[in-house]
Amino acid sequence: MASFDRSIPPGGEGKITLSVNTKGYQGEHRWDARVNTNDPVTDLFHLEVRAVINVPVHVSPRSVYLDAVEGRTVTRGIEIRAGLDRPLTLNPERFDLEGKVSYDIQEVEKGKLFRILFTNLPSAPGRYQGALHIRTNYPERPDVIVYITVGTLGVKEKNPYGVGQQP
Repeated sequence: MASFDRSIPPGGEGKITLSVNTKGYQGEHRWDARVNTNDPVTDLFHLEVRAVINVPVHVSPRSVYLDAVEGRTVTRGIEIRAGLDRPLTLNPERFDLEGKVSYDIQEVEKGKLFRILFTNLPSAPGRYQGALHIRTNYPERPDVIVYITVGTLGVKEKNPYGVGQQP
């Protein structure tokens, strides 16, 4: 969101204020703003806002995609890191993809860094979406939700024209 002085006299000064809602962001980010003027020398310039957004719990990546051909498994992982100077605990509360995906929470660095590995389970071709809901001991971020998408292609769907054939 931007606010600015609409009119600045020649040789005068003005003020441009940029504000950014960082809710939902974590880590390093950059935002640009384009400023148009009626100044014949500098009719256009850019402003840049850079920020490092520290969060109590850092999740990277925030979602998991498991795409596989029927009969094959794929494993993908995420990391959850404590952003505060006290131990973090994770307790799984709800998992929407039981029977389609398995998960394993590993504590890599005690109270600081966790890795969660997700693996698709043999299932019929199709696309499934769900989430792993985790409760933390941080009142600043009591819940973490990891979204998961599973796509399983049937063997015949891989190439409907046969091996090496084109339409």
